[in-house]
Amino acid sequence: MFGMKGSDELRFYYYWIALFVFAIDFVTKKIVETQMELYQEIKILGGFFVITSHRNKGAAFGILQEQTAFFIIITLLVVAGIVWYIQKNRHTGKPLLLIGLGLVLGGAFGNFLDRALKGEVVDFLQFTFGTYVYPIFNLADSGIVCGVALILIDSLRSIKNENGEKHESNGQDGQQPQQPAQQ
Repeated sequence: MFGMKGSDELRFYYYWIALFVFAIDFVTKKIVETQMELYQEIKILGGFFVITSHRNKGAAFGILQEQTAFFIIITLLVVAGIVWYIQKNRHTGKPLLLIGLGLVLGGAFGNFLDRALKGEVVDFLQFTFGTYVYPIFNLADSGIVCGVALILIDSLRSIKNENGEKHESNGQDGQQPQQPAQQ
């Protein structure tokens, strides 16, 4: 099982997940960079899903344009923090947390490499919902979002489990007290 002590075959799986996200992001960005012109579009599912070659010099949704040095510093701090937190929690038996951290780590490093080498991030996944065009993103962004979702789910489960333990230890497990048998 993921996250169990002594599990040699899955040792450091969270770093393998990070490496997978980074690699698939890197390869797909290279394909877009080398095989498509900037702003070129390839319709995959009509107007709903389109591969669009785009560059982003800012953060998510194009905010904070031209702040490359800021993003590089922040990303280095985030990556260091994630590695530290993974090491701290690697024996907790919390697979959702560790998988989520691995996804975020891989995505953060994928976008970091783009910013560090080119000063911009290659985005290419575009979805349209009716008249709304969702901001173009990449697989690193997807890894980050999915990872954060898993971390949140893990946090909510931990809170629920902690609250359940508190109620049980206080005799407040939601059950009616048992009446002694009458004779």
